[in-house]
Amino acid sequence: MDRSTLLSAMNSHQAINDVEAEHRQRTITFVSDNETCCDRNLTIGHITASSWIIDETFEHALLTHHRKLNRWLQLGGHVEDDKHILAAALREAREESGLDDIHTISETIFDVDVHLIPARKQEPEHFHYDVRFLFQARRDDRLTISDESHDLRWFSITELRDLGGDDSIDRMVEKMVALK
Repeated sequence: MDRSTLLSAMNSHQAINDVEAEHRQRTITFVSDNETCCDRNLTIGHITASSWIIDETFEHALLTHHRKLNRWLQLGGHVEDDKHILAAALREAREESGLDDIHTISETIFDVDVHLIPARKQEPEHFHYDVRFLFQARRDDRLTISDESHDLRWFSITELRDLGGDDSIDRMVEKMVALK
């Protein structure tokens, strides 16, 4: 992946609050300092690509109940051989939802988050520097649950707000409401 393109996109991103601004700056520093920032073998952390998928009414978002983390999250994952971070986010969205008909609403970054991933078996505790994009899909299209998930579900804005406990989900909900 072209780090200069990623850094340019990160520098152009306007954070919605101080927390996201801090995540944005941490991600810029991480990408600048680590030539292999997307390599999941980088044990301190790596860039990940996520998708905030909303329906055609802008009133529902698709979340996955993540198998390893055991919580509802936006779809996303590791950057592989993707040339661009947006392509990685779209690939992950398709793989994790089974949806083919997913449209990019904007090619600009929607949200940035840095979060700690707990240690597992062969993998030490590390950070995910998560770059998120906004997509749209039809709520009545058939979903296919991947082996990385327990479930997939469309949540209304009210249900998303009631999930509680995840500042990054709350932040993306607020951005989603602002789009309406």
